[in-house]
This record gives sequence, C-alpha cells and structure tokens, in this order.
Amino acid sequence: MSTRILTPRFLRPRLRIHAHARMATLAAHRKLLSTLPNIAVFRALQKHDPSTLAVLHSASTRSFTYGNLIGDVLRAKDDLERKAPGKLAGERVAFLAENSYDYVVTLLAIFASDAIALPLSPSFPVGELQYIMDNSQAKVLLATEKYADKASQVLKAGLELDPLFDVRRKIEVGAVAESVQLDSREQTSSGMMLYTSGTTNRPKGVLIPESAIAAQASSLIQAWNYSPQDRLLHLLPLHHIHGVVNATITPIISGSSIEFMYPFNPEQVWRRLAAPFLLSEETKSKITFLTAVPTIYNRLMSSFQSLSPDIQSAAQKGVHPDHLRLNISGSAALPTPTKEKWSSLSGGNVLLERFGMTEVGMAISCGLDPVDRVDGSVGWPLPGVEARLVDTETDQVIPVGQETDANGRALEGEIQLRGETIFREYWGNEKATTESFVKADDNGKPWFRTGDVATRRVVDGVGKGSSGEWAQGPMYFISGRKSVDIIKTGGEKVSALEVERELLSLPQVTEAAVVGLPSEQWGQKVAVVLVLNPDAATSGRNGKSWGPMDMRRALKDRLAGYKIPQEMTILESIPRNAMGKVNKKALVKEVFGV
Repeated sequence: MSTRILTPRFLRPRLRIHAHARMATLAAHRKLLSTLPNIAVFRALQKHDPSTLAVLHSASTRSFTYGNLIGDVLRAKDDLERKAPGKLAGERVAFLAENSYDYVVTLLAIFASDAIALPLSPSFPVGELQYIMDNSQAKVLLATEKYADKASQVLKAGLELDPLFDVRRKIEVGAVAESVQLDSREQTSSGMMLYTSGTTNRPKGVLIPESAIAAQASSLIQAWNYSPQDRLLHLLPLHHIHGVVNATITPIISGSSIEFMYPFNPEQVWRRLAAPFLLSEETKSKITFLTAVPTIYNRLMSSFQSLSPDIQSAAQKGVHPDHLRLNISGSAALPTPTKEKWSSLSGGNVLLERFGMTEVGMAISCGLDPVDRVDGSVGWPLPGVEARLVDTETDQVIPVGQETDANGRALEGEIQLRGETIFREYWGNEKATTESFVKADDNGKPWFRTGDVATRRVVDGVGKGSSGEWAQGPMYFISGRKSVDIIKTGGEKVSALEVERELLSLPQVTEAAVVGLPSEQWGQKVAVVLVLNPDAATSGRNGKSWGPMDMRRALKDRLAGYKIPQEMTILESIPRNAMGKVNKKALVKEVFGV
C-alpha cells in the first residue's frame, strides 16, 4: 500500500509570538472566510471573548486564546478537506496527538469537516491501533510529528484501507479569526468514535453523534457549573470519554481555560497547585477544577510528604475549597480511605463521585453541595438523563420508593439509561447494539443496558435541592459490573466493590481486586488479589507476614461470612489500564489459571 506524508501549510513552523503580544498583531491577520458547522461547540466559540485564554501548556507555558483556536481550526479544516480523498462527511478520521493545543485543534477541525473524530491512544501497541483502524474503517489517519513513526508502522500493517497519512507540525502561533460565520444549516454527520476499554470483551467502537456530545456537555455544565472563570488542570488520557468530554469539550463550550500537564507526575502537579501561593510564582492563575481517577489522588497523597515545607503549605492552600472549587474522582471506584485522606489534606474538600461510561458520557453524579457527596454513592441522574433499575433475576423495573424486599434487604438491579446523551451504535456490530437496548413500554426511546448493577436508597438530610433540582430523591450505589463484579455464592450475591471498599480501609492493604472463582460446592467463591503496604510484612499475628487468616479476622466484624474472600493472592502490583480499571477476566486467568 502507498503512504503519503503531507505537511499542511497552516502547521508549518512560524515565528513564535507570545500570548501577550498576539492581540497587538490582530489587525495584521487576514480575515478567515471559511464557515464552521452550526453545532454546539462552534456556536459557543462564536460567543467567547477571542482574547481570553483557551489552552495553556503547563511545562512550556505556550498559550493560546480562543481567537487563536478559532483561526487554527478554520485553517486546519480547509487544509484537511483539500488534502483528503473525497468527502469527509460522516467518515472516520483517526488521529494520534499528544495532550496539547494541537490535539484540540485537530479534534475540532474534524468536527468542522462534518466527520467522525477517532482519537487513538499513543500508548497502545501498534497491533491494537491496527485493529482499531481496521475495525473503524477510518478514511484518514492524522499524526503529530511526535507520533509520525508510530503512524507509519500502523499503516504498514497491510490494512484493507489506504487512509491518507497527514503529519501535523507543532503549532507555534495560531491565526486569529476576526469573525466566525456558521453554516445556516445544522450538520448532523459529525461526532466522535471512542473504543471501549475492553475490560470484559474485545474493544468496540462507540459511535457518539454530535447531538449526544452536545447533550452531554450541556448536562455537565448545568450540574457542575463550568464557567469562563475556571482553570482546569488536565491530567488525563485523551482517548476516553472522561478526558475528551468532561475535561476538553465541555470546558471549551463553557469558555474555561484548560492547562495540559501530561504525563502525570505527582511532584509537578503539587508544584503547579502550589504556584499561585508562592511568592516566586504568585502571578500564576490558581487551579479551580481538577478531575482525575482514584490512583492519581492516591499517588498525590503518597508523594506529599516528600515535598519541601513551603511547597506543602502552598499546595494545601491550592487544594483548599476556597480555591479549588471542584475536585472530581471517576472511572473507577473511590476507596473510602482515599476520600477521607484527601479531605483531611485539603482542608475539607470532598471528592465528587460520578458514574459514566463510553456509551453514555456522564449519567449519574453527586452534587456540588458537599453534603450531597455521600460516601459510596454516585448520586442522582444528571440533567437530561433518565435512569431506572431493573431486577437482574426477574427483568422487572424496581419502582422508586420500593427499593427493598419484604425482609428489608436492598434490591439490586441493572442501571438502564435513556436520553439525548446516549450513543448511537456499536460500529459494525449490529448484534451488540441490538442486545444493548431494551424497548420502552411508554413508546419512548429504548433503554440502554449499562451492565452495571446498583442499589438505590434515600439518605437522610441529603438531596434537598441545594445542588439543583436534579439532585433529589434516592441515591444510586454501584455494586459493580454484572458480568464480573457480582459474585453468586451459595445462593447469595456478593458485590465485589463492597468487599474491595472494606479491604482498602485496612491499613495493610494498598490495592485490591475481588473476583469470583468457579466452585463445585458454592457455584462461585470469593477470591482477592492484593497489594500490601510494606509495613504488612510484620503486621500479622506473632509478628509474621500479614496473611489470609489476618484478613479474615479483620473483616469478620465488617462483612457477612459469605462475603469474606476464601482465597488470597499477593502481587507487587495489579495491572490497570490508563483509566485505572482492572481487566478482571484477564486477572483471573493470569493469577488463578481459570
């Protein structure tokens, strides 16, 4: 197959101009005549003050305004449409880019071309990227200079398609758009395709239309109050819904500024959070919005003591509720000790938990009022999202207000969702799409089956509307994935997440993954893979290493006997993906050989 390497003119090296000098050169830039699609993100860009900061690279301090962003998106769009073979409307455009301004320009330029943006993870091996390219039938592959070699390797794999290979040079200074014109018609072919994490099955391409992306952003803006005054510190991978929608598209629509700091380095993050409160760096803007995964918060706290006293003091001011208005934890269950330690270190900032997935964006969330951030709960359905629980045994809907059985035990059910935020289809997999939706009884839209099991209950003194009208009534408590986190043993159901939460509250345990193993006697038995604190080597009975009997003794007053793991294996680390999730099927096979 042939490979063409193109260098768009708009991305060729230019004289670098710092942010403070850009507005002085505004009159020198020509008016850009191209139009942008009449969709939510471009309607928002049209209204933003072009002189305000959009993106900042934390390490290099390279900064770009919203005026720069619009101008570069227009030029990138024109260049892409000129170089691509045929029309791009509705086509998949894959791209490899570092967490940067270049990523944002490329993403929005694909939207502007009425195409489907397909972000690829630079950390994926070539073979996995080849699978995604082939499965998605991508027409174009874009790569920044940093990943040009990797993109070349992907294309050399003998894919059936011969996508255009377009190398994007690092942007040194953006063009500035004096005005933005939107198409008179709303285009409907654009959107995004993200691949599932593959923790239970082979990754599937999730096609998310632009209308769903806009609905997801609108829902989050209402619930979490993004604003132009926010500075979001971006620490996340950009091939997951968390990093793309929550931490990129939504702040751009809101006019917030995004500061990229990736890959994650705990000391650098602490220094950045501390900077506005140090005399030497007090000119830096404070971070007001931080969203991350539990492993990031754990690594931050474990590294805090190694900081100098002045950095510690300033960093604690940086994460105090008076300055860091919102700290969110997601993509994996948040251990209670992590939540408590962060609140103590930050002077009372309570991590906000939420529930989301690739197919639906964010669906359920705790509220902005700290009282509405209940330990172990993910909150209430977000604005614009309908949610229900369906009994996994009877397929009957569990009515609101009837969340317990005759014996007062909480009823577990699969979370099912519907609304404008839901994805359209699994690409090229009609069977999986059909099986994932349930026809509605009210002639409304079908319900999406999330595969996640939860209970629901009213919490006293919580959900009184202080976080918004949407945050009222019974709260959702996730039990786990129906396929791997609900263990059926001796006729009883065990939530792996509940057992993990209790294990992680023990001082000897730093990581835990609870799984179900086949058992002739019980159907399944509970097992656990642990990573222990170094001090656990002598914390067992009689000064010996902490072992299975110590674990059982520690849990006997916390969990019912059938929930306590019968087998325990200790590892130095538990393999996780970029979002901190464990592939439990692979873990069971690797550790227990079943």
